[in-house]
Amino acid sequence: MSSHREAPETAKDPVADSTDVYAFVSPDRPDTVTMIANYIPFQAPDGGPNFYEFGEDVTYDIHVSNKGRGEADITYRFHFHTKIRNAKTFLYNTGPIGSLGSASWNRPQFYSVTRIRDGKAKVLADRLACPPVNIGPRSTPDYADLAAAAVHKIGRRRVFAGQRADAFHVDLGSIFDLGTLRPFENLHLIPSAAAAGVNSLQGFNVHSIALQVPITEVSRSGRLPSSAASPGAVIGVWASASRRKSRIFDRMTGEYQHHGPWEQVSRLGNPLFNEVIVPMAEKDAWNAHRPKYDHHYAKFVNHPELAKLLPVLYPGVFPNLAAYHKARADLNAILLTGIPSGVVPGFQNYTGPVEADMLRLNLAIRPASSPHPLGLVGGDPAGYPNGRRVDDDVVTIELRALAGATIPLVDPSYVVDGAAGLVEDGTSDTNSPTTDTFPFLGNPGGGFQTEPGSAAV
Repeated sequence: MSSHREAPETAKDPVADSTDVYAFVSPDRPDTVTMIANYIPFQAPDGGPNFYEFGEDVTYDIHVSNKGRGEADITYRFHFHTKIRNAKTFLYNTGPIGSLGSASWNRPQFYSVTRIRDGKAKVLADRLACPPVNIGPRSTPDYADLAAAAVHKIGRRRVFAGQRADAFHVDLGSIFDLGTLRPFENLHLIPSAAAAGVNSLQGFNVHSIALQVPITEVSRSGRLPSSAASPGAVIGVWASASRRKSRIFDRMTGEYQHHGPWEQVSRLGNPLFNEVIVPMAEKDAWNAHRPKYDHHYAKFVNHPELAKLLPVLYPGVFPNLAAYHKARADLNAILLTGIPSGVVPGFQNYTGPVEADMLRLNLAIRPASSPHPLGLVGGDPAGYPNGRRVDDDVVTIELRALAGATIPLVDPSYVVDGAAGLVEDGTSDTNSPTTDTFPFLGNPGGGFQTEPGSAAV
């Protein structure tokens, strides 16, 4: 749900569908920043024989804005190439895959990394190997070793591209059933007994592009920021995917031919922005725009539909929110400009007045020794909305913000409803455990090991 199938057209194009973006000062190397962009949602681990892979016809970008313009000052671009080793078999592998160069692996992928800065492109690396997907104990018997071998060093940078376990957790089945939150469904307009949340993404994998670079490479000054109060300490991060203008199937070659300029078809900054803020009729247009034009969508942030629905769906639970009709300056700051100095004591991630959907990360704030999953709301300034770590519970954070918990930051006269500080979907990350080192997302679930659930009617 962070951005899993969040727009009508991207729902039809999963290989270009960005699901989550993360950006944080690296706990394993605090002089670096880690940026992760995930694609291809809801990957069932046993989805063979044509297992999931990056699109050769898609340009994947991770963008960094460090001058407050809502524009990409630095872009890291990834292009993928697939090799077929044996054209006479339908199999993904013809035996155990013991290494990234194994002849048994019939469909390996490779990629290049290009940095674009000030309009100048530089290829940082080429023909880097992705790991295979996690098929099972016979085909990929030492999967952790295969994944570790796919972490490549490019000078002081590290990069990984391949399948990982989805770390995002949310109760999709409940939330999209008329905004039900299982722990509080006894208070819903159409009530039923309260229950624990169900993680709809449990057991699913994604394809991740993870990049760790020196902070000095992305900071405005080119130095390591020493003061969190400095405007130059903050960067904006988002990801995008682009396709060529046209695609035609050539019957003679049996392949698709792509023509014309690259056009952006997907993007993502803050979790849940396009999902629950932008109206359905404008979601595809939002995906095609650059962040610098997001002032057009500010009205949906300032008066969010979900904040109006909560008092209706939960009668009597949010009376103060129901009576609040001012523009939501708190959400505008969190999602579109960053939080200025003086709002949260000792903290800021303000990028300026340009309204743009980006993760905003203050590079001078060190990683937390004991991270709190609620990030800044939980008293941990190293977490969301200061960038986003893989273990941040962004659903709970944003639900509470939408419910009015953050209004007093900009409007001290507002009295928060008691439920605003309790609201959640009741889920936790029950997927493969995340790690403390790069690339941070856990190893993907294996196809053989997968035990499909049962649908209920």
